[in-house]
Amino acid sequence: MQVQKSYQNEQETGSLYIVPTPIGNLEDITYRALNILKEADLIAAEDTRNTKRLLNHFEISSPLVSYHEHNKLAREGQLLEKLRSGSLVAIVSDAGMPAISDPGHEIVHAAIAEGIPVVVLPGANAAICALVGSGLETQAFTFYGFLPRKKKERNGELERLGKLSSTLLFYESPHRLKETLHAMHDVLGSRQAALARELTKKFEEYIRGSLEELVSWAEANEPRGEFCIVVEGNPFEETEEPGETWWAELTMVEHVDTIMRDKGLSNKDAIKEAARERRLPKRDVYQAYHVEQ
Repeated sequence: MQVQKSYQNEQETGSLYIVPTPIGNLEDITYRALNILKEADLIAAEDTRNTKRLLNHFEISSPLVSYHEHNKLAREGQLLEKLRSGSLVAIVSDAGMPAISDPGHEIVHAAIAEGIPVVVLPGANAAICALVGSGLETQAFTFYGFLPRKKKERNGELERLGKLSSTLLFYESPHRLKETLHAMHDVLGSRQAALARELTKKFEEYIRGSLEELVSWAEANEPRGEFCIVVEGNPFEETEEPGETWWAELTMVEHVDTIMRDKGLSNKDAIKEAARERRLPKRDVYQAYHVEQ
């Protein structure tokens, strides 16, 4: 067990500060973040060019070193040596909170292992902004970040996540948005969802509706900017046993027809939802539904 008192004791080592940076609007940076960046003996940045522009804007001249996905392990030893010698080291990513779908976790883990204090500053985070602005349930949510690129792995993750009752949060790039939304609609069915793009910037935009509607929007528009995708959680408790479910006494046709009537879904989407509720492959429900008819 390890107990860290971030500010109460004299430390023989330096401290590692995790400093969030604005996700768009520069006014979102905190006074505390600016002060730490000014005081830092070294700032480790995901992209030194981007961070340099930020530092120049606020007239900060602290030394910079790169710390990104491709050199983070090699850079770790240098950063730890600075920390051991008593330096204040700040970690920043291009936007938002380091270590959340960005580099940072490894150096945090290494610093903790050596008993070096790790201090995390509060600040901008795109996923939380998108969640609140989506209008979907905020009591419980699951942040995933970027889904795998390969179809099989991506769909497998969506099937696993689709069982959760918590609201789901994802990041996606504009050139993969259409493909990802199609996959979400195919696997998760016609859930409510929201897209949030260019958060805190001039062209900030929310697109809210069903996954089917978001697919149509993406097909009719040319997605631009970085996207957050917020998807409604599974409304059915995973602890339910088949005998305790509302559809237990219904035939497959009655089950699908009831969903179509009560939720106003198409035949295709109602079959997907029935498959999810019965925990059966979609093709099995499709075949059984049409055989019974």
